[in-house]
Amino acid sequence: MQGNKPFQKAGAVIVAAGTCWGLGISFVGNVHATRDPATRLAMLERHRGLWITGQFLAAAGTMAVPVGFVRFAQSVRPGPANGLAKTLAAAAAAALLAGAPLFVVALANRASDLERFAYRRGANWPFLTYSGLHIGGLAALGTGLLLLPLKPWTGITAAASAPVFAAILAGTKDIPPFAFYLVETAVGVQLMRYEEPPAPAEDNTDTLPRR
Repeated sequence: MQGNKPFQKAGAVIVAAGTCWGLGISFVGNVHATRDPATRLAMLERHRGLWITGQFLAAAGTMAVPVGFVRFAQSVRPGPANGLAKTLAAAAAAALLAGAPLFVVALANRASDLERFAYRRGANWPFLTYSGLHIGGLAALGTGLLLLPLKPWTGITAAASAPVFAAILAGTKDIPPFAFYLVETAVGVQLMRYEEPPAPAEDNTDTLPRR
């Protein structure tokens, strides 16, 4: 029941979107581990149709993940106890929403210009901006999750991943995006499983008639 599992739908969207992203990015997946540009290009040209389909799936997942976190932010009940958590969840969703189109553009470029992707040509700032926004979103998300009655590892994983990812990005100017979606999918699974504790029964003893 949605009443007992307030974040179930949000978690389901996140998990489905993360799975879609992972499936798409895995099409011709070994191209990402291939160092030689000419070999990468040859692989992409051999599997052009599969590669393009994969980029479309990855783009769909990229845009859908933030939608799940928007739904999560909306599902956090307002109130003194949850006010900061709701604000942080909304900030995380906003960061992911802002960054997603940048990666979608990168995916579109990958699909339309195989040679440019194979030889790593083109501006890198859209990807760096997308990654920075994603890392900021994970930091806000993790902090917000720690303020909610979820299992602590959920928030700790998201919050702790942010500085690790930031260090990798700062040191290499690159980071595999699957790291982001792996963390977010794990969070989505926990959101799906979370059940609110039952409300305490009201004590009506004072209203009983006295003999």
